[in-house]
Amino acid sequence: MKIAIVGTGYVGLVTGTCFAETGNTVICVDIDQEKVKKMQSGVVPIYEPHLDMLFERNIKQERLFFTTRLEEAVAQSDIIFLALPTPPGEDGSADLSYILGVANQLGKIMKSYKVIVDKSTVPVGTSEKVKNEIFKNASCEFDVVSNPEFLREGFAVDDFMKPDRVVIGTQSEKAKKIMETLYKPYVRQGNPIIFMDEKSAELTKYAANAFLATKITFMNEIANFCEKVGANVDMVRIGIGSDSRIGKRFLFPGVGYGGSCFPKDVQALTKSGNENNYPFKILEAVIAVNENQKTIILPKIKKYFEENLSGKKIALWGLAFKPDTDDIREAPSLYIINGLLEAGATVSAFDPEAMPNVQNILSDQIEFAPTHYDALKNADALIIATEWPLFRTPDFDKMKSLMKNSVIFDGRNIYDLDTMKENGFYYSSIGRKTIEK
Repeated sequence: MKIAIVGTGYVGLVTGTCFAETGNTVICVDIDQEKVKKMQSGVVPIYEPHLDMLFERNIKQERLFFTTRLEEAVAQSDIIFLALPTPPGEDGSADLSYILGVANQLGKIMKSYKVIVDKSTVPVGTSEKVKNEIFKNASCEFDVVSNPEFLREGFAVDDFMKPDRVVIGTQSEKAKKIMETLYKPYVRQGNPIIFMDEKSAELTKYAANAFLATKITFMNEIANFCEKVGANVDMVRIGIGSDSRIGKRFLFPGVGYGGSCFPKDVQALTKSGNENNYPFKILEAVIAVNENQKTIILPKIKKYFEENLSGKKIALWGLAFKPDTDDIREAPSLYIINGLLEAGATVSAFDPEAMPNVQNILSDQIEFAPTHYDALKNADALIIATEWPLFRTPDFDKMKSLMKNSVIFDGRNIYDLDTMKENGFYYSSIGRKTIEK
């Protein structure tokens, strides 16, 4: 099939590359000329495991193309995916200006029937707005379909190639057959393609992310309570996770969720609820708890250093909001860094992938270490903010020899309490007892 992907951000690039991998001809459109030139030469602009191999292969085999010309891509395609940003406004609502702007252009340049697919995460009713915007200038028939993405950063290629489900919102039989043909290669193992109306598809994405964010936040609340009463959140997590009605996933406590999806989508759904005179009280609480959770480790650090961090050097392992990505959007690490700097501390940070993105924001406000061990040199304490595999089995003797104090504040609970005690660390984590030296 012939496909255009408008927008080459995280979702658009993964979507376009994976569609090309099953034999489709894909043209990706972006207004950033420099970015397009780099992609044309084989440079992947984001870090995502396994994406580079598929990217290079499909360019080489002439199934994946890039252009800045929307008209050119539309003329050569039957299906047009809108994978454009929907950033939150000041009030938390999703900004649809990019999507509606492209929709307006599409009406002017389409000459034959097209299926327009909303791939971006959008509020309920967006498909109707897109349809109306195209219709203003349209001289041919078209259908607008809602097809939300469910890609996890770090696992996006696998998620696309072998999805748990594909959700397609359309009431057009013609569009339904086209979308079913497009997605059949990805569900050969029997996972469902679920057809529904457009509004239900739009809400499905928001509901899924809001539920998972709520699950994470609930577990963080339990972890915080564990510290108050002397319980161990690891045991509680195992105890409730073994219940098939609850499940084991998304029960790991930490310093809050971040990234491009959960914060934005929970806020947008809350705003949509208010606009329809239905306040989401649970989601309002989720937002408040998560904001507090991002910096919950700071009071522990200040208490250890008797409320005086001036001149203290704090090492920080992990900057990305989660492992296997370079995404720092709403990353807890940034909130922790700001709190440390405000308190007069200096910060030496390391992350396998995300340091260039943080450098673009913080410049020389913190030190960026070449290795995770280099970040520890003369450090008064270490904070772990991202659970990269690299950090899970370090040389603890080497760590102690490099650090001024053998002190760890673990925001991701990656170490066993007995191991920390045996190695002589002061170790403070989330929802578990503190190990004293």
